Amino acid sequence: QVQLVESGGGLVQAGGSLRLSCAASGTIFSINIMGWYRQAPGKQREFVARITSDGTTNLADSVKGRFSISRDNGKNSVYLQMNSLKPEDTAVYYCNAVRGPMGYWGQGTQVTVSS
Repeated sequence: QVQLVESGGGLVQAGGSLRLSCAASGTIFSINIMGWYRQAPGKQREFVARITSDGTTNLADSVKGRFSISRDNGKNSVYLQMNSLKPEDTAVYYCNAVRGPMGYWGQGTQVTVSS
């Protein structure tokens, strides 16, 4: 089992920045992909960003140029730096980890961007 704990969410004005953190614990050996998804009220959960164990990153088109993802393998953590935030970025942000055929989710952290 893998446990994921997110932190860093909050309320910010449009144009501001936040940094989300996700710490993994448990059976973390061979976690390949870590990433972030988000779910706004009344919408489906959507992909935001991911990073592989060798550092390859992918970001959703909606956040390219504003968000970046990084990973600290020594700390078993992944980070999402969010700049130039927009009200449409408001959502619960979930950390995700993929280990073999299994996917794991954190409990989510709320990000609210006011206009």
